[in-house]
Amino acid sequence: MPIALSSQSLYSTQNTDKYELHKIGSGFWNIRSRFKILAKLIDIETHMSFVQLHNGNFLVIDTIELNDNLRQEINHLTDNGNKIEAVIGTHPFHTLSFPAFHEAYPNAAYYGTPRHLRRLTQIPWVGNLNDCNVRKKWEPDVELRIPAGAEFINPQPESSNHFTCVFVYHPASATLHVDDTIIYADKPSFLLKLFGYKDGAMAFHPSIKNVGLYPTSDAPYLFRDWMRNMLHDWPFENICCAHMGVKIGGAHADVVTLLNKGERLFAKLSEKNRKRNPEGSLIVSNHYNMNIHGDECG
Repeated sequence: MPIALSSQSLYSTQNTDKYELHKIGSGFWNIRSRFKILAKLIDIETHMSFVQLHNGNFLVIDTIELNDNLRQEINHLTDNGNKIEAVIGTHPFHTLSFPAFHEAYPNAAYYGTPRHLRRLTQIPWVGNLNDCNVRKKWEPDVELRIPAGAEFINPQPESSNHFTCVFVYHPASATLHVDDTIIYADKPSFLLKLFGYKDGAMAFHPSIKNVGLYPTSDAPYLFRDWMRNMLHDWPFENICCAHMGVKIGGAHADVVTLLNKGERLFAKLSEKNRKRNPEGSLIVSNHYNMNIHGDECG
C-alpha cells in the first residue's frame, strides 16, 4: 500500500520550502533545492522526485544535496533507504549531488545518462538510460522517454547545451518530471523578471534557439513531433521542472500552448539550419572539452 504523507500545496511553498518532501499526487513526491548562478545572485532551483512503485519500493529521480531534516524525511518515507529500489539520473549535467546521495544510500541500483557513467566513475552504475530496455524497466508504474532531434549521449558545447533530458511520466499521479527542456516559473524573482520571465511562465530551455537541437533542417520538427506524441500519450496534469518550480493542475494544457507558440521558432530554426548545413551533416566524434568540471547545472 502507498505510504500516506500529508499533502502540501506547491503554489504557496515552492519558492520558500526547500529540502522538504512535497506530495504532488498519489505515490509521487518532489523536493526543491537551491541552485544559484551568476555569482550566486539568481536561484534557478533544481529538484529530486520520489515515486512509489506498485511493489511498495521507491524510484528516485535525480538527486539533490541532503541536509539532516531531508534525510530524516527520506528515511521515514523509505524505511531508512531499504525501500529505495533504484536511483536514476535523467539529465547529463545534473550530476553534482550523486556522489553524496550514493554514499548515503549505497544499496540502491543506480542508472544514469551516458555522461553520468563517464563522469562519476566512483558510482557502480547498473545501467544506462540510453538503453531502451532500461527505460522500460519500471513500466507500467513509470514511463521514460528521450526527446528526438537533440543530442543525448554527448551534448556539445557542454557549457551551454543543457537542453535535453529523459522525460519521466507517472500515470498514477498524472505527473511529469522534467529537467531543463521545459522551464516553469510560478513566481520568478525580480532578477529573473529582468531576464523576461513572468509569473506562471512556461518556456523551453533557452538553448533551443541555438545549440539545443541538432543543426539540421529536420531537427526542430523531429522535436516538435516527439512532443506532440508525448502529449498525446501522457495526459499529465502536474509538471515538476528542475528550473524553476512545480505546476499543479493544468500543466498539460500549458505545454500544449507552449508547443503551439513554438511553431514559428521551429520554422525559423529549420530554415537557418538548411542554409548553414544543407547536407544535414552531424559531428559524431568526441570533443576536447568533453566532461569538463564546472558545466554542471544541478
